[in-house]
Amino acid sequence: MAPHPPPIESRSAPGELTLVLRGNLDRATVAGLWGKALGLVEGQQQSGVLRVDCRAVTFCDSAGIALLVKLRRLQKAKGGSFVLDGLAAHLHELLALYHEDEMPEPPVEEKPHGLAPAEVGRASWLVWDASRALVAFTGELAVEFLAVARRPALLRWPDTFTAAEKAGVNALPIVILISFLVGLIMAFQGAIPMRQFGAEIYVANLIGLSVIRELGPLMTAIILAGRTGSAFAAELGTMRVNEEIDALATMGLPPVRFLVLPRVLGAVMVTPFLVVFADLVGVLGGSIVLLAMKYPFITYLQQVQSAVDYADLLGGLGKSVVFGLLVAGVGCFHGLRTKTGASAVGDAATRAVVSSIILITVADGIFSVLFYYLGI
Repeated sequence: MAPHPPPIESRSAPGELTLVLRGNLDRATVAGLWGKALGLVEGQQQSGVLRVDCRAVTFCDSAGIALLVKLRRLQKAKGGSFVLDGLAAHLHELLALYHEDEMPEPPVEEKPHGLAPAEVGRASWLVWDASRALVAFTGELAVEFLAVARRPALLRWPDTFTAAEKAGVNALPIVILISFLVGLIMAFQGAIPMRQFGAEIYVANLIGLSVIRELGPLMTAIILAGRTGSAFAAELGTMRVNEEIDALATMGLPPVRFLVLPRVLGAVMVTPFLVVFADLVGVLGGSIVLLAMKYPFITYLQQVQSAVDYADLLGGLGKSVVFGLLVAGVGCFHGLRTKTGASAVGDAATRAVVSSIILITVADGIFSVLFYYLGI
């Protein structure tokens, strides 16, 4: 069987370059021909004549016409002439619709490099604008919360329970996995220096205090920031791009009460339960190391109970409520501020995750200082 001829072939003559195109010129084939065809024309030593032979072309769509237009424009830019042979009459009519004057090359936008004071001022203005919008959003959310507290029927309870399911039940497996591994790793790391003093049993104290007071709420909040906060930002961002939020405002439905409040309350309700699971599984992960060191499980459990009291547990749960509020609120805030464009939703989700993690860390530091001065 004779091999199939290539879809493009070049023939050179003095002052003339001929390109022979074969087969279908559609978006599937033109993608592979584009670079090769332009490379042949650009590599032509003299401008001369560019002849494109289309007698063997069996099908041509807009992608093929775009290739022909690009070759014609490139040849004329070099000062040569362009000749098209064998193109069907209906394709000639389609090609005639494309005029070089109506299709200028897209300009290359260069980002202006301003002076340092101008850049600092621009960045300061962006921070100020975002801070002002955040304060306004927080105030509106508080007003809507008070209105719902007086009249619970104003809240969309099915949406609230759906948000709680997405933020809580669906996040439980990853929270359990991460918490178990964190407890296990911390126990291994803590057992190394404790073994030097024969005090491996105090690894239980380390795990109990660090997981219940700090790592349980913190790791759960970070997981929710990457999972739930970004999801809220993407959902509301998509609605903003599709102008659904503007439609709600036009119909007299407050977007904060209608969209934000159910998500925030749902996330705040389930975050403490996730933290309880994270604490239990984290402590269980640390027990694996002590069991490997031949310590009975009851001994490990009693050591944890002696090191941790209810103040530590309630302190971690109090953190979780604030962390859940921050994650859901920041995610919804950036979702409502989504701009238009193809990458706007992704940018909003990224900003939501980054902002949530920063605020979680700052809030955790404030809690640490507060607990220190309160002697908790």
